[in-house]
Amino acid sequence: MSDATRWKATIYVGNLPPQATLQTISEAFLPFGEIADISLPKNDGRGPNGADNKSNNNDFLGNGPQQQQQQQSTHRGFAYVEFEDEADAKEAIDNMDQAEIFGRTIKVSAAKIPKSAQTGGLGSKTAVWEQEGWLAENAVSEEDRLASEQAQNRADDPMQGLEGLDVAGPKPE
Repeated sequence: MSDATRWKATIYVGNLPPQATLQTISEAFLPFGEIADISLPKNDGRGPNGADNKSNNNDFLGNGPQQQQQQQSTHRGFAYVEFEDEADAKEAIDNMDQAEIFGRTIKVSAAKIPKSAQTGGLGSKTAVWEQEGWLAENAVSEEDRLASEQAQNRADDPMQGLEGLDVAGPKPE
């Protein structure tokens, strides 16, 4: 399956509750078709504003070491579900958007293609010269290539072509 086809068959599932697991997501979306992959990014210990969740007053808030450890092992609140077929992904979006999982309304939409997976550029998995757009812009016709080779061969004598330039200034008319 090509990258473009894979992204068309991938959906974004947002606003997931902390109790959601790979298994619950799989069970929720399995009725719409065969699932190829589920990605549930783990929490890296940062809060919604990018600040660390680790503070010294966790014990005052009722967040002891056990609960703090559980918070760090949770996911980030969203997942990507890749289906085998693009039609299954559309069906899942139509039926599961605004549905509830563990009492929380989830948001389901088509996944956006990351810039690194788009038609090229830095970070692309495809070499620049193998991309159709680059080849169309930079392809050299056979005629241009031959003219370039002939110009290189003639450039051996740096004074060649300067025979009529023995007088300085504009050409008399």
